[in-house]
Amino acid sequence: MILNTGGRTDTVQYYSEWLLNRFREGYVLSRNPLFPNLINRIELTPETIDVVVFCSKDYAPILDRLHEISDRFNCYYHYTITAYGTDIEPRVPSIEQSIETCKRLAAMVGKEKIAWRYDPVLLTDSYTIERHLETFDRMARELTPYVSRCIFSFVEMYKKLEVNMPELRPLTDEQKRTLAQGLGAIAKKHGLYLQTCATREDYEVFGIHRSGCMTTEIFSEALGIDFKRQTHKGNRLGCSCMESRGLGDYNSCPNGCRYCYANKDHAKALENYRLHDPKSPLLLGHVQETDTIKPSVQTSMLIKNEPTLF
Repeated sequence: MILNTGGRTDTVQYYSEWLLNRFREGYVLSRNPLFPNLINRIELTPETIDVVVFCSKDYAPILDRLHEISDRFNCYYHYTITAYGTDIEPRVPSIEQSIETCKRLAAMVGKEKIAWRYDPVLLTDSYTIERHLETFDRMARELTPYVSRCIFSFVEMYKKLEVNMPELRPLTDEQKRTLAQGLGAIAKKHGLYLQTCATREDYEVFGIHRSGCMTTEIFSEALGIDFKRQTHKGNRLGCSCMESRGLGDYNSCPNGCRYCYANKDHAKALENYRLHDPKSPLLLGHVQETDTIKPSVQTSMLIKNEPTLF
């Protein structure tokens, strides 16, 4: 089973003590987003988790204790560092701070296990195509020696963005191709492997690879593990990744990123954040009498070498 620790909220940046507690105790409880009184129990052991995937915008809070997880599990790290400032990502560290933290992470785990996420790519009057390309060039020059690849995607125009980010300008196909051409040229200049994720368009002509961000090929190459033959079912429309399991809750990330798909609104996320107890097996609150706890089906997808007599 692939465990995605950051698909619903940034557990690394805001809930690192809780995350470390859960791995130390060997299990976590996760509420079903559609049926809140149904709780799934996920066993957190090397026998039940093939790969732990971290997705965060700030690894600084967990760096000193990351080894408590990485010493026992196969781990892969997605580090999101975008061109945006506090006007769009209010509580995300600056580009300079993020780059320095990424360098520290690479020194600890190795660049082959780190993917830099430059997404979502969006346009406003302030964040123009020219600004994206200029900022990406500066970031790629700094980050290329410390990451295995860069993954980008274009913003999904969810309905709630009309309220949360009214200044957002819809991307035309022509603008997407202009951005892709520019990003591809910059990546080639710096020797950076660049790929899309959950993007329907094909930009191979610009040297941009088309792939999922969590695939057997990526994990096998980075972690030295082998997977059974399988179909990548994806986790949403347009996704070509391996199926993964998330933990935590939506509407719980305090970052306040205005394009966020996991939060309905920032006020609700802050309200939920106050329900957090690092000692609880649930990210938010505690188990109630009306809750039903069911064990999750966890199947290993790894080819494991069996011991022989010779």
